[in-house]
Amino acid sequence: MTVHPSLQPAIDAWTHSIEAINELVRPLAENEWNRATECPGWSVRDVVSHVIGVECEMLGEPRPMHTLPRDLYHVTDEFSRYIEVQVDVRRCHTALEMTSELEYTIIRRSRQLRNETRSPQAPVRWPLGSGNEQTLERALTIRAFDVWTHEQDLRRALGKPGNLDSPGAALTRDFLLLALPKVVAKDAGAPAGAAVVFDVHGPLEFLRTVRIDGQGRGAIDSSVSLGPTATLALDWETYARLACGRVRPDAVADRVRIEGETGLAAAILREFAVTP
Repeated sequence: MTVHPSLQPAIDAWTHSIEAINELVRPLAENEWNRATECPGWSVRDVVSHVIGVECEMLGEPRPMHTLPRDLYHVTDEFSRYIEVQVDVRRCHTALEMTSELEYTIIRRSRQLRNETRSPQAPVRWPLGSGNEQTLERALTIRAFDVWTHEQDLRRALGKPGNLDSPGAALTRDFLLLALPKVVAKDAGAPAGAAVVFDVHGPLEFLRTVRIDGQGRGAIDSSVSLGPTATLALDWETYARLACGRVRPDAVADRVRIEGETGLAAAILREFAVTP
């Protein structure tokens, strides 16, 4: 166990999710690796390639020297171009090559995390093309969030639901809720004095209220609001898919119940995605 207990929840969540991914893809036939996922332009193989690639960069490995094809419609900016290199370089890999590299990467990263002695606030290079550093604690949290989210991408593509209440799910809920006040107050333009309730049910249940103060700033709490401006009730999987940009609001309109100011609720749903 790491000597810094504050890092352990993220490490545990990451471990649970990446081992679940390994179990999901190990028995897949060659053609199943080509199934489309909700990530635009990405197959099952591509999602796993992305996971492997980022973990290899977290290990300090150099990025592949690789030129992308010009016809990748989903590559639209520098960030997506950066991300795509680790994916495209593995598109010719066989199922055996993919599972072998994934297992080997998990072994090496797990050893690295077990031996981690740096402070949670130590700066680390962030491998996703931003050119910035993150604290170690935030970097591990983002990795756990990303790996759980991609585990769910794979589960939906393969028709094998599960782990919606896992350690990674709980970490993802908390990570996404941090962005909710900005979504409601700034992005959706909720007026001063508004209170918007999110009633989420399913394997991971929670109730949160975003309140807008007189200066237009948003704050979140778990108390019940009497007579809220708007209420959005939806299941946890739909919440995560919307917040992670996997689906547009109109595609899941039947899974979201809205009460109160429908215009404000619609604006919130339009701005709900907080991932690149």
